[in-house]
Amino acid sequence: MAAMTIHAPPARTLTPNLVDYEATRASFSWDAAARELDGLPDEACGLLAGDVTGGQVGACYPTRNVAASAKLYTVDPRQHLQADRDAEQHGMEIMGVFHSHTHTDAYPSPTDVAQAPDPDWHYVLVSLRDSRPVLRSFRIVRSRISEEPVLVQPR
Repeated sequence: MAAMTIHAPPARTLTPNLVDYEATRASFSWDAAARELDGLPDEACGLLAGDVTGGQVGACYPTRNVAASAKLYTVDPRQHLQADRDAEQHGMEIMGVFHSHTHTDAYPSPTDVAQAPDPDWHYVLVSLRDSRPVLRSFRIVRSRISEEPVLVQPR
């Protein structure tokens, strides 16, 4: 399975600024970024856009969590529409969603699986449970979860 590639910093980052992290596969030090995640103690969330066929993320669109919860997230529908339009204007497509787990592992919860809207999307989770955040990415197809490698590359 090819790695989903995230270029750092994301091209269309609105907030937060996610520039201070070290690349590894599937898990990396994200101390500076974690401190800046909007919404704590609630889950933070947003959308990823890029080249769907190649798995290249070119843009990160942090959004408001309208659920305002530490246990679940709902991407603001208005911001979803804005991100979709902006991505399209830049030759990209929405290809996934990211959100934080404030007190649990970076693994899809039953709620995450039930709410997975698109089997072609990448579902990126950042766990803030421990002192060093952990990022992992998954595909969710017909309630089946499969982890995919993540490669973070400097721009």
